[in-house]
Amino acid sequence: MKIATWNINGVKARIDNLVRWLGEAKPDVVCLQEIKTEDHSFPREPLEGLGYNVAVHGQKGFHGVALLSLRPFDEVTPRLPGDAADEHSRYLEASISTDGGSIRVASIYLPNGNPIGTDKFAYKLAWFERLRRHAAHLLQHEEVLVMGGDYNVIATPEDAHNPSAWTEDALFQPATRAAWRKVTALGLTDAIGATHPGGGHFTFWDYQAGAWQKDNGVRIDHLLLSPQAADRLRGAGIDRATRGWDKPSDHVPVWVDLVV
Repeated sequence: MKIATWNINGVKARIDNLVRWLGEAKPDVVCLQEIKTEDHSFPREPLEGLGYNVAVHGQKGFHGVALLSLRPFDEVTPRLPGDAADEHSRYLEASISTDGGSIRVASIYLPNGNPIGTDKFAYKLAWFERLRRHAAHLLQHEEVLVMGGDYNVIATPEDAHNPSAWTEDALFQPATRAAWRKVTALGLTDAIGATHPGGGHFTFWDYQAGAWQKDNGVRIDHLLLSPQAADRLRGAGIDRATRGWDKPSDHVPVWVDLVV
């Protein structure tokens, strides 16, 4: 089973690219982030035409996450627990039955947190802690679990073409990286890190200053696997080519192949 994550940066603006990539990559499940549209405005028809079931947790103009699956959803749960006052659409979780049993997939759009020293950075760290607590809860069920998304964290210096350029950014702060380590320390496996050690495996290139042409990227989109999912890991990769398409997202798809 191929499970992917992609910060699409506006699903209406990138729907042609999304349909093209789905036709070429043929993922079974897709986690989308930053769809930037409300549920009722999500362009379901071309995706359903390809055979995908669609679940959406949207928000007008900002944020928003979605899940696509070739198999029906057994249950779909929006919002990350832990803060009833948080109105941002940043988390969507679903269970899906397969021939080999049930899997659980989450689409995650973690806050950016900039500028540091503000409420936005405090919100990012608090959201990270809520995610850690929820992940710990999910792991107790010992399921095949994949938590994919834009985590907005540069986990190590190897995950940036030019680490020194990010020292004042919320994505690379020591507190941000420590929060990431607390999540992975629960027993979650970074699929790309496990299959592609070393640097140069980027998932985001800014639109400015020729970042794509210079390969001045960072790796901030991740797929985290429960031990039960990691045991079934067959391969993982990054579909860099989409960044060179017409009207691209500044992120590219990341995928994992599991024996399920």
